[in-house]
Amino acid sequence: MPVATLQTWLGRLSITERDSAITQIQWNGPPSQDKTPLLDEATRQIEAYLAGDLKEFDLPLAPKGGELHQAVFKAMLAIPYGQTRTYGDLAKELDTYGQPIGQACGANPIPIVIPCHRILSANGLGGYSGDGGTETKIALLKLEGGYPFLV
Repeated sequence: MPVATLQTWLGRLSITERDSAITQIQWNGPPSQDKTPLLDEATRQIEAYLAGDLKEFDLPLAPKGGELHQAVFKAMLAIPYGQTRTYGDLAKELDTYGQPIGQACGANPIPIVIPCHRILSANGLGGYSGDGGTETKIALLKLEGGYPFLV
């Protein structure tokens, strides 16, 4: 599987492609500079997003996960840039409970692009499984702006 690594202000990110789709973004993954048109485009879009110049990704994605995880990933992708939802909001939308939503967010294999950082707990930030934990979540939320409790 081709992997491209880029150094960002969030740390080193490794982007994995399989069967013409992005399947994983990993913090501090193995360094690699495989070249494919899709990895080049994914790198360009992630760099543009982290620079504040891109608000919506346009990449083919193939995250691994069961039926509920796929539904949660789809729901997260529908959250517009600069907005948030709670675990409870998604649970209500998907007719389930908050805990499985949190588990799906924690299992998100394509963070940043599938914006699990936009999911908050009912009374605060909630967790974040990316490198740096909630500090990284806060940084991504601040990047997108419009969060008075973080300003």
